[in-house]
Amino acid sequence: MPTTRCYYEVLNVERTASGDEIKRAYRRMAMKHHPDRNPDDPQAETSFKEAAEAYEVLSDGDRRRTYDQFGRDGLRSKPGHDFRSMNPDDIFSMFDDIFGGSFGGRHGGGRSRARTRGFDLETEVELELQDVLTGATREVAFTRLDVCDTCDGSGAKPGTTPAQCSRCAGSGQVTQAGLGGMFRMVTTCPDCQGRGNTITDRCVDCRGTGRIPVDRRLEVKIPAGIHDGQAVRISGEGEPPPQETDPKGAGPRGDLHVVTRIESHQQFERDGNHLLLVMPAAFTQLALGADVELPGIGEGEVHELSIPSGTQHGALFRIDGAGLPDLRTNARGDLIAVIHLMVPKTLNEDQRALLGQYAETEDLEVGASNPSIWNRIKDAVTGRG
Repeated sequence: MPTTRCYYEVLNVERTASGDEIKRAYRRMAMKHHPDRNPDDPQAETSFKEAAEAYEVLSDGDRRRTYDQFGRDGLRSKPGHDFRSMNPDDIFSMFDDIFGGSFGGRHGGGRSRARTRGFDLETEVELELQDVLTGATREVAFTRLDVCDTCDGSGAKPGTTPAQCSRCAGSGQVTQAGLGGMFRMVTTCPDCQGRGNTITDRCVDCRGTGRIPVDRRLEVKIPAGIHDGQAVRISGEGEPPPQETDPKGAGPRGDLHVVTRIESHQQFERDGNHLLLVMPAAFTQLALGADVELPGIGEGEVHELSIPSGTQHGALFRIDGAGLPDLRTNARGDLIAVIHLMVPKTLNEDQRALLGQYAETEDLEVGASNPSIWNRIKDAVTGRG
């Protein structure tokens, strides 16, 4: 029965998700539900195909807009793929580009596109904004499938060997006649799932899969200047090639992608390589002028700032080279301080009297329009201010 779940719900993303967010979500779901990683779960293949269907729609701008406006009914008038009726091999082939050609599939020995590279894996690390300035080292823990040492990846109990599949005679494929016998269709053998052999006496450790889960811990160096959502690739720390195409796992492994998540900072707001800082100031400092110290993002980092007399609330000051480093050039961005006038909530009698005398001398047009503070910040960040 066709699924009725919302495509956004299937991928666990918001309706406002960007294309990159949708791609990352599909990647996680596909890895989680891949049938090769869930041999004892009959629902895994259904969930995998469901995620592929959702991605196929949401990754296409036109089809996504149609879906957002009219739902599945609107998609029926547009050409597309019906993943519920597709062979899993076709789904693997269609989405190779997402996994860089590394996403292992269930391809039989007779197919010309046998996988020779293992799965990529993904994990996350949390960083503070200060770590972006200096770079950091983090330990990551993850679980991957490795070749079973007991059966050397064959899936058969030691001392036994897999038997040739009687249905496909070891080819991994079967031929079926089409309508009226006018054409023939070659598909993956349903008995051996493309392996070309069947296991009658399974290995007790891997239960015939040839792969077992292994916990790994690694120290990963995070470069300075990295942004939230960017990943560090650790070559060869992924999984070995699929058991169906490379039982011993002799081919190259996949990679581990360590995605960074950067926590928000209490004082600083990041904009590219620039930092924004709201600088509280008293009325007297702005009216008379003052020398103040601005905190920097680095440990013990302090910047001197001279506020000229008559500075207005919302004024911007730029400290060159006090921002965050560029990931490629290591050149630091700027620190932009936004002056924020602090009005006292309480006054003593002397203060009230003095301000009353000053108020009698004022000649200020109340309600005069001023440029938007946020527009001024934007101009300053982009270099127009």
